[in-house]
Amino acid sequence: MLKTDILIIGSGISGLFFAMKTAKKRPDLSIVIMTKETAKNTNTQLAQGGIAVVTDLIKDSFNKHIHDTLRSGGGLCDKEVVNMVIKQAPERLQELIEIGASFDKNEKGQWDLGLEGGHSQHRILHHKDSSGQEIEQKLLKIIKKMPNIELLENHMVIDLNTETKKAKTTCTGAFFFEKKHNRIKYIRARTIVLCTGGCGQLFENTTNPKIATGDGLAIAARAGAEIVDMQYIQFHPTALFTGKENPLFLISEAVRGFGAHIVNDEGKRFLFKYDIRGELATRDMVSSAISKELQLSGKNHVYLDCRHLDQKAFANQFPVITAHCNELGIYPEKDLIPVVPAAHYQCGGIKVDQNGVTTIKNLYAIGECARTGLHGKNRLASNSLLEGLVFAHQASENVDKTIAEFIFSSQILIPKFPKAHNADDYLAFEVLKKELQKLVTTFYTSEERDAELAFQKIKDLHNYAVSLTEAHEITIPFIEFSNMIAASLLIIKQCKAAADQKIC
Repeated sequence: MLKTDILIIGSGISGLFFAMKTAKKRPDLSIVIMTKETAKNTNTQLAQGGIAVVTDLIKDSFNKHIHDTLRSGGGLCDKEVVNMVIKQAPERLQELIEIGASFDKNEKGQWDLGLEGGHSQHRILHHKDSSGQEIEQKLLKIIKKMPNIELLENHMVIDLNTETKKAKTTCTGAFFFEKKHNRIKYIRARTIVLCTGGCGQLFENTTNPKIATGDGLAIAARAGAEIVDMQYIQFHPTALFTGKENPLFLISEAVRGFGAHIVNDEGKRFLFKYDIRGELATRDMVSSAISKELQLSGKNHVYLDCRHLDQKAFANQFPVITAHCNELGIYPEKDLIPVVPAAHYQCGGIKVDQNGVTTIKNLYAIGECARTGLHGKNRLASNSLLEGLVFAHQASENVDKTIAEFIFSSQILIPKFPKAHNADDYLAFEVLKKELQKLVTTFYTSEERDAELAFQKIKDLHNYAVSLTEAHEITIPFIEFSNMIAASLLIIKQCKAAADQKIC
């Protein structure tokens, strides 16, 4: 049995920033970071746009950023949280700069601030179009040098262990699958921090990597944590359409902020029919407008038109996007770029307070898996990395104050799991995943949602998955699929509840 003071599940910006800050402040604490694949396989690594931070107090202000965030959230943001996050942003940014994270500057040596949909001012700090990768690399470099942090890659958490006394549930550890030796093990921890990202892989079209299967949601829900607002899944309007399977390559919001237009099959702009901000409307508005246009035209994608832009400046600003398009035979200087809305961000999730504390004692959730109240029903572009930084800071400060309260119990009951086995059942579960993705996508995008029918179909899929593991063995594909089932049911249940209350 392993033992640590702090167990962090996930290795994106939230988990790494929390680990770094906590390890620096409390070198006496042991910290384990556990991730189901390699540490770099995260949504953070794929983030292109950057971080929204008010740095120019002459043209911009905290109040403007707060207003933009509240407007994007459709009236469902927590105003206190919005105020806290945006006012902390400059300090958290400085911490990234101090560890070597680089952000672009203009010829005058000033921040080259980008403009994205829903923002009233240029305020996006970026590293070309690979901002997340820049941050992830710098954080990992620091983490790997810290003696009180152990990074365990290819270790997938299966479930949390909890104890309930006097009607209060406390998280005491986690069961995990060690891929190298095909075995299930247990780790005790005084504090557990979920930084597991979202659930984009529940949908047919998504920008999320294959690992985004709602693991944190599922294990938190099974442990009894409160999950809220799962009816709010954000679709990014401009994922590159190639006709191939997900994940789809993202064409950053910043491309439209740079001046690109969205046009239909006839080469005509249409967004102003739906919102006076046109290409710079919020993601929900642009995605909705594209979907309506596709319904009218019968086509399966629209286009980004970059042909009128300064091509040298475009290639310099977006080298990753330019290179990826070129590899597919698409040249932005002369070709239209086919795009389609795709599931991108989970705005709801595990309910937490301003310190990232869940409804279970000693269990925290940070980043996309958490519902902090910052985003409301629709996240403002480039607020996600910022949220991860601020809540990692908040959680770290809170853990420092409270971790001494927890003492390991002398006895622990560990349930018996079936034998772990790295079986060759990948293809069977890939078929089941595609069925589930089709089902969830159809339900979520339909105007008339039949929740009862969706519930039954999902349960049928789960029953069939269970039948594939009747040899009493647990496999990684089965664990992931079970988590996807749990996350799907949460979405459908909360969509139905919201519809019944007429708030969705």
